[in-house]
Amino acid sequence: MSAERRDRDGSNARSNRNGRPQRREGAASNRRSSDGTPGGGDNSNARSNSGAARAGGGDERRDARGRQRGAARSRGEVHRGSAAPSQRRKGTDPARAVAYDVLRQVDGSDAYANLVLPPLLRERGIRGRDAGFATELAYGTLRLRGRYDAILAHCLDRPLDRLDPPVLDVLRLGTHQLLAMRVPQHAAVSETVGLARERTGAGSAQLVNAVLRRVARTPLDDWLTTLADDAPDPLAALAATQSHPVWIARALRDALAGNGRPVDELGALLAADNDAPRVTLVARPGLADPHELADGDGRVTPARWAPTALTLDGGDPAAFGAVRDGRAGVQDEGSQLVALALAAAPLARPQPGSTGDDARWLDLCAGPGGKAALLAALAAERGARLVANEVQPHRARLVEKALAAVPADAVEAVRTGDGRAAGQDEPGAYDRVLLDAPCTGLGALRRRPESRWRRTPADLATLTGLQRELLDSALDAVRPGGVVGYVTCSPHLAETQVVVADVLRRRDDVEVLDAPAVVREVVRPEVRDAVELGDRQDVQLWPHVHGTDAMHLTLLRRTV
Repeated sequence: MSAERRDRDGSNARSNRNGRPQRREGAASNRRSSDGTPGGGDNSNARSNSGAARAGGGDERRDARGRQRGAARSRGEVHRGSAAPSQRRKGTDPARAVAYDVLRQVDGSDAYANLVLPPLLRERGIRGRDAGFATELAYGTLRLRGRYDAILAHCLDRPLDRLDPPVLDVLRLGTHQLLAMRVPQHAAVSETVGLARERTGAGSAQLVNAVLRRVARTPLDDWLTTLADDAPDPLAALAATQSHPVWIARALRDALAGNGRPVDELGALLAADNDAPRVTLVARPGLADPHELADGDGRVTPARWAPTALTLDGGDPAAFGAVRDGRAGVQDEGSQLVALALAAAPLARPQPGSTGDDARWLDLCAGPGGKAALLAALAAERGARLVANEVQPHRARLVEKALAAVPADAVEAVRTGDGRAAGQDEPGAYDRVLLDAPCTGLGALRRRPESRWRRTPADLATLTGLQRELLDSALDAVRPGGVVGYVTCSPHLAETQVVVADVLRRRDDVEVLDAPAVVREVVRPEVRDAVELGDRQDVQLWPHVHGTDAMHLTLLRRTV
């Protein structure tokens, strides 16, 4: 479908907050009558049971001529258009097709949508509004999959696990268009049926047609009421309506409480996870000026907190020369803030014979390289050097690419190695160490929409054990007086406060710094009094409060 056609249909629009469709004029014309037939529609295709009985001995699945019919058709739920079969749309438009392919790769190959979609858009020449439509359709469907599956379960005569996965993905895409995008009902149904006919077969297209018409009979608010009524308790109701696994909703509620925030913010936090985040750019200090990126482009504006951050309202970041050559990049504002805070944290005087005041920095788990590039740019301005370590070779190559624009004398090495060995191999060798620890990623669910459906509580035991080992190694690798920044993109208490407390319980050579005070030093001067950081010594950012990923930061300084 061309951008011009999508404008006519309204299908280029994004979903609004919570996935609720905005009201539009003329919406009443798409509503269904109480018996489920289209308003003013033709019911002449339905056959009577008595006619089938006369012809087929009472078999209600056969028509008057004795032909076997599908279940949907036998119930009179197939709504045919006026076009002859030879004239019916055989497929769908490229934007919907690419969204379907993203869902299939995410499900079938455990791929990540943010890595799959951009190259598919480039390969197929999908740009502009069509690219925006495909992005919202793919990401929005993945974020709200749990909500849609619960709705589809009410509209099917079989369990969801008895549907072929490709057919289920088609139904999810259609449901997202009907309930969360400003796509006219007729376009959402017909285009999704065309997608089913093209990708999953004519038989499944009949099922898709019938099920989506059942979905469309009920407004979103009524569906959400139904899902809440189905839930056994208020937490499960919130998890169902806001499309999060219950265990994640419970963990996020506990994280709010553990960081001194009201637990009744949980609804806003879950809703923020379902919002499409704006693209945030980083202007790496000494390499790119924020004014250079914003100059003459009304889509680029200063971000809320970090002086290095800008937001891009639409368009391809790679269109900027500074992004293409690595002087700037795409990086969440919360990710920028924790790197800036580590670089600004106060060091104590080095012991006699040490390498220097502030000369050598380490990014212990550097892949894919965003924080490493920002740290290296800062190090270059101070005459320091960065060592970037990454355990996975392919991620180490991404780090090398991210550091390409940084002056060579600011990057000592990009290494491939196990971070747990760094403290033993190079004890006390660094002035600053960033540990951006592997984690569940529960703080970045809006950017990684499939993560909430892949993670399980069982992942925590493995991850928290690794986090403890890495933090011990980082503290051994930093010199006395040096600082370690412990960072996760998860607010889960087991991965943040509990890990830090467990490690410090076994050591007497570490002090906790006032991370909120350091973060206030690095934000824009005009917003220092506005940033909410709580009264703890660590910092927990929130998407519903700060507009960033839910990054955690603890700053630790070696004492001896």
